[in-house]
Amino acid sequence: MSTLQITASDVNKLRQQTGAGMMDCKKALTETNGDFEAAIDYLRKKGAKVAASRQDRESNEGVVIARTSEDGKRGVIIELNCETDFVAKNAEFIAFANAIANEAVENKPADIEALSQLSIDTDVSRITIGESIIDKTGKIGEKIGISKYEIVEGEKVIAYIHGNFRLAVLVALSANAAGADEAGKDVAMQIAAMSPVAIDKDGVDATTIERELEIAKEQIRAEGKPEEMVEKISLGKLNKFYKDSTLLNQEFVKDPSKNVAQFLSTVEKGLTVTAFKRIALGA
Repeated sequence: MSTLQITASDVNKLRQQTGAGMMDCKKALTETNGDFEAAIDYLRKKGAKVAASRQDRESNEGVVIARTSEDGKRGVIIELNCETDFVAKNAEFIAFANAIANEAVENKPADIEALSQLSIDTDVSRITIGESIIDKTGKIGEKIGISKYEIVEGEKVIAYIHGNFRLAVLVALSANAAGADEAGKDVAMQIAAMSPVAIDKDGVDATTIERELEIAKEQIRAEGKPEEMVEKISLGKLNKFYKDSTLLNQEFVKDPSKNVAQFLSTVEKGLTVTAFKRIALGA
C-alpha cells in the first residue's frame, strides 16, 4: 500500500477542479496515489455508480429554463429535474440548467438524446451534457435528468420564466414590430396564467373538440333540455370553450375589454402569434 501523504492542499485543489466533497476528494486521491487525472476519473465513475443506484427514485423537483437566440428567432425550454426542492433552489444547480439551455439554443439539437450528446464546459474539461449530469449526480447524491425540451422558432421569439423557475413560456410573434418585446412578454404572461390549449380554434385537435362536445351534451341533458336542442346548445358551449381556452380568443388579462388578438393589433396591424410552448415543472 502506498505511503503517499495526501495534503489538505491537494484535497482542496481537486475539490476546486471537480466540485466534489472534501471526503470524496481525499478518498479519490488516496485510491489513486495522488494522481489528479486518475482521481478525476475515479470521481466520475463514482457518479455513474450513484446514478445507477438512484434510477428508481422520483425526481419531480427541479427548474424550467427558457432561452432565446441572439437574433430572437429561436427559443428553447428545458426542464432539469432533481429529487428535492433544496437542490432545485441551489445556485449551482440553476447555473447548470442555464448552461444546458445555452448549449441547446446555440446548437438546436433535435431531441433530448441529441441534447445530451452536446458538449459543455466544466471546471475540469469539456464533456458531454450526459456525462456532466452523471458527474452532478455523483456530487449531489440525487437523481438528475432532463425530462422536457422544446423549441420554438419565428420572426420574434420571447422567453418568459414565471416564479422560482417552476414554469416557462416561449411565444413566437409574426413580426419583429416596434414594441414586440413588451407585447410578447405580456402575451407570454397570459399563456403562463391562462394555459391556452392552442393559438386559435383551428389549432384545437379533433379529440379535444369531441371530448368538449360530449361533456357539453351530457351537461345539457342533465339539465333536462329537449334532445332536439342538445346539438345547438352544445355548439354554443364549444364556442365558449374556444373563447376561454384558445390564446387569441381569450380575454387579455391586462385589459379584459380586448381579446389577445385585438391587443396584438394595437401593437401593429396584423401582428399575431405563430407558435407557443408552456412548460410547468412536473406537469
